Amino acid sequence: MKHLTEAEEQFWSTRYAEGRTGWDIGSISTTIKAYIDQLDDTEISILVPGAGNGHEVEYIYASGFRNVSILDISAYPLKAFQARVPSFPKDQIIQANVFNHVGQYDLIIEQTFFCSFLPTLENRMLYAETMAKLIKPGGILVGLWFDIPLEETTERPFGGSKQEYIDYLSPYFTVKTMEPCYNSIKPRSGKELFGIFVRK
Repeated sequence: MKHLTEAEEQFWSTRYAEGRTGWDIGSISTTIKAYIDQLDDTEISILVPGAGNGHEVEYIYASGFRNVSILDISAYPLKAFQARVPSFPKDQIIQANVFNHVGQYDLIIEQTFFCSFLPTLENRMLYAETMAKLIKPGGILVGLWFDIPLEETTERPFGGSKQEYIDYLSPYFTVKTMEPCYNSIKPRSGKELFGIFVRK
């Protein structure tokens, strides 16, 4: 796992350093914003893994949620986030491989993070297991996942199907919703699924 962590860290840091961050839309996605806007308990603990430049975290924090943590394997975007949001608590900025992270959260919000890993059976099963470990019973996993056949994606982010994502997560989570995203940004319209999963 250490070797994997180092290789992944180098991969993502290089992408950020070279500006090859096509997945970064420069602001919180409309879908995640709509979900955050309907939450009323600002005391819940939230983790945003694979957060990159942390636009979602910035919005969540500005909306009054103080118990939110940002996690990324690369220090590069986290430093940029800290410079952009200097009031954000430093101990809630976590550089780590999520598979090694220890914690318990009421809510995890992710945006195509699942799709960022090499799409091996081992990685996708480990993702589901890790989300289950990090979310308290009754807690929630919310995310956007690409609705693109895996065989049609040859590089990150990798695709998948509604049923595939459900199959990986259903041993640990009850599906509240997993449907085509109706409010994607225009370039991703028709290519995203929005899901809410409740930890069993």
